[in-house]
Amino acid sequence: MDFDHHLAELSSSSPCIPSGEDFHFYYKFKEFRGPIEEIARRTQSMLDKIGSAENIWGRGSAFPSDVDDAYEWLVNANEDVLDLVEELVDELRMIKKDGGEECENGFGQKTKVSFHIPTIKKPQYAYNIVVNNANQPFEHVLLEKSDDGQRFIHPLEKLSALDFVDKENLENLVPVKPPSMECTPFKFVEDVKGLKELAAKLSSVNEFAVDLEHNQYRSFQGLTCLMQISTRNEDFIIDTLKVRNHVGPYLREVFKDPTKKKVLHGADRDIVWLQRDFGIYVCNMFDTGQASRVLKMERYSLQYLLQHFCGVTANKEYQNADWRIRPLPEVMLRYGREDTHYLLYIYDLMRIRLFTLSKESEGSDNLLLEVYKRSYDICMHLYEKELLTEDSYLHIYGLRGAGFNAQQLAVVSGLCEWRDGLARADDESPGYVLPNKIILEIAKQMPVIISNLRRIVGKSKLPYVERSLDVIVNIVRHSMQNAAAFEETALRLKEEHAASVSNMLDRNIGIENDTRVDISEVGLLSSDLEEETFQHQDKDGQGKLKSVSLTSDLPRVRLTIPEKNKDDANVIARTTAKANGEVTKMPTGAFDAALLDNSASEWKRDRNKKGKEEIKLEKIKSSVNVPSHLFLGNSEKSKVVVETPSVASKISDTQKPVSGSVSASRPCGIVMVCSDSDSEDMLQNKLENSNNQPGENSLVPRKRR
Repeated sequence: MDFDHHLAELSSSSPCIPSGEDFHFYYKFKEFRGPIEEIARRTQSMLDKIGSAENIWGRGSAFPSDVDDAYEWLVNANEDVLDLVEELVDELRMIKKDGGEECENGFGQKTKVSFHIPTIKKPQYAYNIVVNNANQPFEHVLLEKSDDGQRFIHPLEKLSALDFVDKENLENLVPVKPPSMECTPFKFVEDVKGLKELAAKLSSVNEFAVDLEHNQYRSFQGLTCLMQISTRNEDFIIDTLKVRNHVGPYLREVFKDPTKKKVLHGADRDIVWLQRDFGIYVCNMFDTGQASRVLKMERYSLQYLLQHFCGVTANKEYQNADWRIRPLPEVMLRYGREDTHYLLYIYDLMRIRLFTLSKESEGSDNLLLEVYKRSYDICMHLYEKELLTEDSYLHIYGLRGAGFNAQQLAVVSGLCEWRDGLARADDESPGYVLPNKIILEIAKQMPVIISNLRRIVGKSKLPYVERSLDVIVNIVRHSMQNAAAFEETALRLKEEHAASVSNMLDRNIGIENDTRVDISEVGLLSSDLEEETFQHQDKDGQGKLKSVSLTSDLPRVRLTIPEKNKDDANVIARTTAKANGEVTKMPTGAFDAALLDNSASEWKRDRNKKGKEEIKLEKIKSSVNVPSHLFLGNSEKSKVVVETPSVASKISDTQKPVSGSVSASRPCGIVMVCSDSDSEDMLQNKLENSNNQPGENSLVPRKRR
């Protein structure tokens, strides 16, 4: 359909249509009503086709029939198109600037490397990658099992860390400084022929450096996007998306060979990624990250080691880049090479220093052996798939400090089950399907009609949420009415949170002479939650995967206590109540005011006495109480049935993916329970009435006016 033609036609004819009372008058005549209904039909058809155009914004969204919802739909659709245009323009600028360097965006500002580029086609589709996301433990099919069949046996169990310690005298070791990257041969491996040649070269050397680039955001278990390998003379980068099924068969033996040293930095995550994606198990590793800790260096990051030992300033901006992009820009290829190009030289320098310090030390500690023991333990870790259990929802960041009642916990549990099923079926990260922050906000307000849910979601632009608003509301309704199973858990979380706040106050509030609590310092006691939903690579620590968050479950701020605060007792009460998720009323009567004045005066008179300080601490603790709860419904906890995807076909070589489309064999991920028979308004009124019951936690939302 020619959208431009119809839009122009509709726009030109609209001024001729009468409005207001004139419209209703003419609408009584079929000569007028017929063309108007035809225009409405054609407009509806056009909008439906625009909404279902997945090639525009990657999802389908039917045009709603409700007038208010239709207006919101049009506004959101318009914003989506504009955002998509902006993203495409930014991507074009990135490509023109070698695909990732900072460049001006037309407004005098500089754009940074994006951790997620929405326009990239998912590698699972582009390269027919299929993984086993079934809610079952990961099977290390290439490993032997113990006699009792209860665990897998890592090849390292037949060896010890002592087998890998350098036998030669390191006093005479001369570090081999690598040539410049411009003078070093480089090979980008993206086919089986290149893998075969690389395997032959690695078979002829005794040591090589390894690093991986990973993407976590748009897959359930994560995807290894690149593997960088450096020998003393050459650099290699393997496109592990293109040759994913062949990496293991060609490189597995050289990684397993205990006579070949593998040098990695911060290898905790690399080790399990190699197992998960390629069935590779590493033997004989030297982790330069662990060596930097044993040497008690100023910092442990690879960036610091490159600068300290090699004088190289690494551009760590690209460690958060979207490594799924193809073709890889030159600047990203260079960044990947830097991570391994200098690593064998750093390995030489660290071995010498470890050996020297051990020799000079009066004690018997062998620092070099300590590094190999730590590296050995890291290699022994086996990958475990994240599984959904009945208690999985309790691990959501921020939940334990939210002060939720049983109804709200039931909602969180139901949403987590729904999210997990979709993420496994579509091979998406759970945070992309439904971020933790949105789950907590939905549970906090418990919307039972779609319009209220829309207000909560706002302009988050979450495709799974936008096309599943009715499903989410259905989950909220059912969970609220089946909250009895969560009553005990809600009470336990309340008690744990109260105890943690009390312990925090014991540790951090030291009542000293002429001191008061400064309310401006306790902002972190709020239960408001802000959490980023993505994870990115990090080489500053032992692992490479860290969650980026703006707050923590338990407040870690140390409270300062300034002088001369007349409302000290009230401040303390409000502080502890806020930390417990409650709302404490300000004293209004003369008796309450007198209590505050007397308390303040008494504190001033006896501020130098230790006994009074202990009394004050007891008052603080006593203000942290557990409010009563109101629960709706007595039935058992509702179950949203998740049908996990069928296990991939039997893998003879390793648990590698098989060719095929991810969505082609995808089963129905969710079996939803039937909705309640109550109307939306009745349900919302019921929620409002229950919230007005005495003793109910103040976190239960009230209907917006």
